[in-house]
Amino acid sequence: MKIVVAPDSFKGSVTALQAANAIEKGIRRVFPDAVIEKIPMADGGEGTVQSLVDAVGGHIRTQCVLAPLGNEVDAEFGILSEGETAVIEMASASGLPLVPPDKRNPLRTTTYGTGQLIHAALEAGCRRLIIGIGGSATNDGGTGMAEALGAKFLNVNGEPIPHGGGGLNKLASIDITGLHPAISETETVVACDVNNPLTGPEGASHIYGPQKGGTPEMVETLDAHLGHYDKVLTRTFGQSFDNIPGAGAAGGLGAGLMAFLNAELRLGVDIMIDTVKLKERMKGASLVFTGEGQLDFQTAFGKTPVGVAKVAKAGKIPVIAIAGGIGEGADAVYDAGIDGMLGIVQAPMSLEDAVADAPQLIADTAEQVARLIAIGNTFNIGQQRNEIQPLINVY
Repeated sequence: MKIVVAPDSFKGSVTALQAANAIEKGIRRVFPDAVIEKIPMADGGEGTVQSLVDAVGGHIRTQCVLAPLGNEVDAEFGILSEGETAVIEMASASGLPLVPPDKRNPLRTTTYGTGQLIHAALEAGCRRLIIGIGGSATNDGGTGMAEALGAKFLNVNGEPIPHGGGGLNKLASIDITGLHPAISETETVVACDVNNPLTGPEGASHIYGPQKGGTPEMVETLDAHLGHYDKVLTRTFGQSFDNIPGAGAAGGLGAGLMAFLNAELRLGVDIMIDTVKLKERMKGASLVFTGEGQLDFQTAFGKTPVGVAKVAKAGKIPVIAIAGGIGEGADAVYDAGIDGMLGIVQAPMSLEDAVADAPQLIADTAEQVARLIAIGNTFNIGQQRNEIQPLINVY
């Protein structure tokens, strides 16, 4: 029996690799000789760097960069084993947790540190970038990021404009002659799971500005400033980025990455599936385990378990999802390809205990699934690959 174990991390508790190890432990209590293929997964958000390094090999580097308010912070990025691909989470350098709640101000926060991570990856010889852009503290359209890579954002007097979304109304011209020369020969893929435009009621400022500290007045100002920014981008690059789906992600960083790095925006889990070669590694499997911290209505909209299930269903392989918790609307995952789901908490306990005991709880839950499968084998239900499905559906 070959079993593929491909979970996301359980946020705040265990990494994707730790979750995979726990699932393997539970399975081996019942099937000690099973061939188990462990593939840590992610969807472009927190944990993507670690998951990709764990899944395909590589190492993590630390770089001192500017945080959103200009103070220094140590941020991390990964370089995969082939040495050509860097994996960057913008939240590591420009994320909301780096700004104390009482100092959050999207008029001032900058993506400069994210650009410094990109610069470090290019200097290390990487010519393929995978960039996750969730969890930002910024609303500067990616100007800070591009400035760190050599672009100049100038006012009518040819002077640099201030960092942050608050200075974009002063932008008169963009000088891209100093952009890092390696950008022209680098493929950039951005993990982006939102379709927001740059401006307007569904744009970066209105939808995400308030969670970054934006007051209603700030939001209106920021939206107008991004609109002005897009006009200058249009003059510079010969096209508007305003209404491209995903341009408004991470406070307009989506637009900035498309403009300055010619980036392609894709669903994060699809990038992960391709990078770890999930389809190829699933061949010959009888069963797939996946999981994440919380299964709910959001899971069906492109999160890791459903992405894994999509690949498994193409190969007619049944899928079990294990979760820290099962929330409202989780039944939607059945229509998205997951055959069964189980929460790891089997008795009343505090959140703190559940987090601390997660490896053991995950292992115990995986064992429960394996024992049900063993019942089917005992009664000769049939070939594992073709006949395991009815047992899972009954459960």
